[in-house]
Amino acid sequence: MKIIKLILLLFALPLQAVETIDVQALMPGLVVLVIDGERATLRTGDNVDGVKLISSNTKSAILEVDGEKKEFKMGTTIGTHFKQRELITERVVSDKNGMFKGYGSINGQSVNYLIDTGATTIAMSAKEARKLGIQYRMEGKPTHANTASGIAKAWSIQLKTVRLGKLLERNVRGMVVDGDFPTQVLLGMSFLNRMKVEKEGKLMLITRKK
Repeated sequence: MKIIKLILLLFALPLQAVETIDVQALMPGLVVLVIDGERATLRTGDNVDGVKLISSNTKSAILEVDGEKKEFKMGTTIGTHFKQRELITERVVSDKNGMFKGYGSINGQSVNYLIDTGATTIAMSAKEARKLGIQYRMEGKPTHANTASGIAKAWSIQLKTVRLGKLLERNVRGMVVDGDFPTQVLLGMSFLNRMKVEKEGKLMLITRKK
């Protein structure tokens, strides 16, 4: 297996706007991609989010994206134009306790969120960060956080991709708190500030700003 990294900026697809494709591995008849932060393994003929694998070997792959076939070789970086992002709204209904919870991913790993407009950033416990494969001690900046138990050691981090439903943002600030608190990942204002957030009773509407 030969590991490579190609960042491709592509035209957005009609049904789901694919903005980046990261080719991580090439093998005969198989490639490993990260499409908008989501890891995917494609075999010849497979189609994920409008990206289809036509053929591949250990040196290059032919992908069909938006109806166009192109060959990508090791070390190749191709840039095109971005289409204006679609206006997307996620609708979240509060639970019986009045909490707004959502599903998504961080750096391509699945996450259940507690949506918290009172949190300044995305916050997670060190335990959760390890589950997500986040190297917070190596890549983060030491800081502290105020918790119910007092001041705790923490690390400020930059998250490559954060997804809530169909809403995807890149390079979002986050915080890892030492220990097991918070028990659920808090989706705070470092993500929500990029959105328009409206509450209508038990319904929260989160719309990506143009």
